Amino acid sequence: MLIYIHGFNSSPASAKAQLLKARLKALGRGAEFAAPALPYSPAQAAVLLDALMASHPGAALVGSSLGGFYATWLAEKHGVKAVLLNPVVRPYELLAPLVGTQKKFHTGEEYEFTTQHVAELRALEVERVTPARYLLIVAKGDEVLDYRRAVERYRGCRQLVIEGGDHGLSDFANYVDAVLDFCGVSDLKKQ
Repeated sequence: MLIYIHGFNSSPASAKAQLLKARLKALGRGAEFAAPALPYSPAQAAVLLDALMASHPGAALVGSSLGGFYATWLAEKHGVKAVLLNPVVRPYELLAPLVGTQKKFHTGEEYEFTTQHVAELRALEVERVTPARYLLIVAKGDEVLDYRRAVERYRGCRQLVIEGGDHGLSDFANYVDAVLDFCGVSDLKKQ
């Protein structure tokens, strides 16, 4: 099972989620993919993701942006592999100035992002990571995050630092097979 965790104000409709889903389907493994729509509350998102992991022990994770932060928490808690795509390192610092009304990118739905949500993010902080669990993919051209923070945070982990690029990893199709290979999806070369 591969679980995709979307970022702040994103959804399972993100381009990266759809590319992973399509590639797994092409490999005859479409049933092995989940991309839950996360609640606004990080604490509620953690409960949902933890329950999903409990029902799929050993699942691999792919987390984008804020989803990379959640994936790190889950990978350490459950001892599984995670691919992190331009992950937020300290979302409670980055998102604190965004307290107030937010809008989901794909649906236009509005909600209130609160100081309680910021505190819930801080509560999910992982002090240390286990390097063998992670593949970090970051773009130097990320217009939202400083890629160097992730490179430092995940020092010792397998890393792919892309020249140029953007926060959404618009060239993600070039990396899908590397992501699936790291996650243990085999027989890619036979397809």
